Amino acid sequence: MTLAPSREDLPAPLRTALIEVANRLADAAREPTLRHFRTALAADSKETARFDPVTEADRASERAMREILAELRPQDAILGEEYGAKPGTSGLTWVLDPIDGTRGYLIGGPTWGVLISVADEQGPRLGIIDQPYIGERFIGGLGLAEVTGPMGRAALATRGPRPLSEALVMTTFPEIGSTEEAAAFRRVADRARLVRYGMDCYAYALVAAGQVDLVIEAGLQPYDVQAPIAVITAAGGIVTGWDGGPAHDGGRILAAANPAIHSEALALLQGDAGA
Repeated sequence: MTLAPSREDLPAPLRTALIEVANRLADAAREPTLRHFRTALAADSKETARFDPVTEADRASERAMREILAELRPQDAILGEEYGAKPGTSGLTWVLDPIDGTRGYLIGGPTWGVLISVADEQGPRLGIIDQPYIGERFIGGLGLAEVTGPMGRAALATRGPRPLSEALVMTTFPEIGSTEEAAAFRRVADRARLVRYGMDCYAYALVAAGQVDLVIEAGLQPYDVQAPIAVITAAGGIVTGWDGGPAHDGGRILAAANPAIHSEALALLQGDAGA
């Protein structure tokens, strides 16, 4: 296993148990997501103003994970995208996004994923970004920072500092975000070497893997960001809001490979065109 710096205030047996449970959840989510993938799957919309899809694959994936938590960690709270919040008594909360990128899932693309994290009052402690179709699993936190998949096992490590003019930037914009947020993103994008759109949670995995320098998003929920925060932080990166503060409640997100490029991008997002 690949080790990463972590807060060591959780007892070793608990850290081991949480890692094992997180992997069990990811394993369980793979079966329903793959069973429905690239089929004639119906989708409902959670919103009326725009198409915000949810499918039986989303629901079945979350149900499978909740069943395991009910058996193995009944004392923990749960926050899931499809079935909401369940209170707990342990001080730990499992945050679940059963399919992050349902739009991509519906078109048969491979860049959706399952997001799993466990958090305490300080934020996410452990996160998994799992891509069942590709077979890649990115895990970070509690001493781990690694990816396993078709190419084997490898350490996760973010890119070192380099100027924004040499950076690779990813986002879901322009579809998501207000006009003001899109303008802020454009201030960063106009300085970057390359900008790519879409990919949902897989973009954050690429930051942790050292392939991408920045991901900039807006309008996110806790279940969209907590697993990526844990994975990227374990790999040496930094994730904040556009105000520079904690991002585990969602909202406007800036994920960066290192503090230097984070600082450069943050200044531009906050309106400093001379940064």
